[in-house]
Amino acid sequence: MTKRDVSLPDEAEAGMREFIDEVDRRLSSEEDTCSVVEDVLIDLSGDREAYERWKGGESMTPAEQVRLQSYDPCNTTLESEYYAEKDEEQFRHSKHIQWLWRQFDSLPIADNVEFALRFRRMLADHLFEECGENCRFFKGVTFTYGHNITIGDNTVVHDDVHLDDRGKLTIGDRVSISDGVHVYSHDHDVVDQTEVRNYHTIVEDDVRLTYDSMVQAGNRVGENAIVGARGVVQHDIPAHHIAVGMPAKSVKIKPGWEDVATPIDEAGVNRQQQRHLEYDLPDDLEVFDEFQRDLRPPR
Repeated sequence: MTKRDVSLPDEAEAGMREFIDEVDRRLSSEEDTCSVVEDVLIDLSGDREAYERWKGGESMTPAEQVRLQSYDPCNTTLESEYYAEKDEEQFRHSKHIQWLWRQFDSLPIADNVEFALRFRRMLADHLFEECGENCRFFKGVTFTYGHNITIGDNTVVHDDVHLDDRGKLTIGDRVSISDGVHVYSHDHDVVDQTEVRNYHTIVEDDVRLTYDSMVQAGNRVGENAIVGARGVVQHDIPAHHIAVGMPAKSVKIKPGWEDVATPIDEAGVNRQQQRHLEYDLPDDLEVFDEFQRDLRPPR
């Protein structure tokens, strides 16, 4: 056993529960989500007095006005907002929840681990397609949209992890994702990087993705497998295997699972194309080419 039980004083526990339950109730109601997020961020930031003075017509510096306006997610943009193939209806909701999550993490109170873990877990219910019981999300976890993520029970996601769900991302039960891990579900064409392909990336039950590792789009990390520190997964990792390196290669089977695991010499199959996700773009889409490169090879 590597952890011990920790609890807050009764008064702090009661206040925390009341606040989280109230935000959960408001996000579950018919109330405008932008207004809920704005209210929560103003109060957590301790900026209510300045906000009321601004709304009352008092003069503010341009910097103060930008700060106060930005509590409302409708006055902001995220990188994923520019992605042409996103589901506009789903994104309208997930953007607001994601903004609350990101801005909460920028506040000093996000270092209160017991409070922050429970607050983020509540937000996960409103952001993800599905989130299981007893999941823990530490500071600085980011997403593309959030609504294309499914996570099972008792999974822990540590600091500064990026879960890319531009495609689809499925994470199983009891998964451990260490600091700095990146899990991707989209990729770019090697010639024209504006051509994006989306995939379904899968991390099965009981997997450990260790420090700073990466799972590239469309791969599956099998049940009970381990990806070593800074390993780069470019093909499926079989169940119960330990994979290390760049690219990550199976070097060992977990002791005790040898009889049920795929042999080492049969590992390393890339099934990315089986998990390719097609998408349609609107006929009236106004294309923005940020690079404007000449893609023709030299003659």
